[in-house]
Amino acid sequence: MSEAYRHSRPIWLDNDVKVVKVIDQRCLPHEFVVSDLKTVGDVVRAIKEMVVRGAPLIGVTGALGVYLATLNSPDQTIENDYLIKACNRLKSARPTAVNLKWAVDRVLERILAEKDDDKKIVAARTEAAKIAEQEVENCRKIGEYGFRLIDEIRRRKSNQTVNLLTHCNAGYLACIEYGTATAPIYAAFEKGIDIHVWVDETRPLNQGARLTAWELAKHGVKHTIVVDSAAGYLMQRGKVDMVIVGADRTTYTGDVANKIGTYPVALAAKDNCIPFYVALPSSTFDWSLRDGLREIAIEERDPDEIRFIHGLNEDQRTSVLVPAAESPAKNFAFDITPARLITGLITERGICKATEQDIRRLFPEK
Repeated sequence: MSEAYRHSRPIWLDNDVKVVKVIDQRCLPHEFVVSDLKTVGDVVRAIKEMVVRGAPLIGVTGALGVYLATLNSPDQTIENDYLIKACNRLKSARPTAVNLKWAVDRVLERILAEKDDDKKIVAARTEAAKIAEQEVENCRKIGEYGFRLIDEIRRRKSNQTVNLLTHCNAGYLACIEYGTATAPIYAAFEKGIDIHVWVDETRPLNQGARLTAWELAKHGVKHTIVVDSAAGYLMQRGKVDMVIVGADRTTYTGDVANKIGTYPVALAAKDNCIPFYVALPSSTFDWSLRDGLREIAIEERDPDEIRFIHGLNEDQRTSVLVPAAESPAKNFAFDITPARLITGLITERGICKATEQDIRRLFPEK
């Protein structure tokens, strides 16, 4: 297709390693657009406006934003105060996904240890690259552990189709490679398991219908798009074997913030005795928070994301106003799924229960 699709990653550096290139996810699936990020301001806008989205990708984008800051110092030297201000600006771009703060702080800590400007630049680029590769490897391992769950269902069903349901997009577009929620799906598909994925459209920005479905189609995975409110009906009818979703922030007690609409899916799964798993790398844990409902900041976005529907009309991308122009709207971007509704967490270190004790079993250093 294009240069970007051949990369199979949603973010990379150009040949001169001075420009961050990203897939503009606002344009998919109808257009494949690559955007150039050259400054901290470009990165902040890309994160705020959801040119890039998904917790791991936001983190890597923020890390590369720190690298761009080292390239664009307004002074002859790269002052630490300047870097700290740039990092604070990056971290304020989106409030809910913890990966952004984690990645930016990690790069900043690394470069503050350097005195020489050239070494600061190299250190920033190197650390950002390490973060990206770490997230890729974490997602690969999530796929390995999650595959076992799907294979167990396959055995119970005597090789009949395994029906999975997911919400939002937690695929490679959100996670550099493999994805979190999609990693087990891809692993199962590649090992020959007959799988089918119910894809929640995921209003208001339709990341499921636009992005997850596009990814699965490119991969050759059978899937069907459904409206968000159909998930419970499908579960009642026995058409869902397991739910897998991603996460934007998870407390050390197992509460999960994810795209708005995840909580109702978890409620329906619980009522119908269907396993509900959350796939996440360790960078998505917030080790400072205990109570997700009370302590996780929920981003409220532009109401026009609800009021307008975006799509294709006669080969032209367009937007259409749905409600009366004078009707107000509220656009909450995330909700909190309490640990009691979650069957387990799939991480790069294995699968655990959504409890403090079992999470710390996998991550004793925390």
